[in-house]
Amino acid sequence: MTVDVLTETTIGRPIGVVAEYAADPSNAPEWYVKIESVEWKTPPPARVGSRVEFAARFLGRHLRYTYEIVDLEPGKRLVMRTAEGPFPMETSYTWAPSASGQTKMTLRNRGDPRGFAKLAAPFIRTAMHRANRNDLRRLKSILESA
Repeated sequence: MTVDVLTETTIGRPIGVVAEYAADPSNAPEWYVKIESVEWKTPPPARVGSRVEFAARFLGRHLRYTYEIVDLEPGKRLVMRTAEGPFPMETSYTWAPSASGQTKMTLRNRGDPRGFAKLAAPFIRTAMHRANRNDLRRLKSILESA
């Protein structure tokens, strides 16, 4: 069963500001509630082929997973896929202009849980959606208060 979670928000800052901040994996622990740390496996900055390891807590478990950036169009989209980790996952961000110079940001997570995680897919989907809403709320707060 595929998990596919799409969450969006509007942030009261220009696309360039939002995209630059959100697309930098080094900032992830500041706005992702569950991410504890980030370790670059390739030298920054982010570009296609960059690999970044994240340490996180999700559903009471400590997880380590490595994403590879597979698509990056600054100010428009970033797509990362797990190269290692608990189950194959793709995370994508898109940014689009909104009214009054604001930015509409979407965060999408898609993956195919395996083993026990496959049985828990409906619960994982719900927990992921809740976490993504909290993350985007935190990102919005950080960027709008800067």
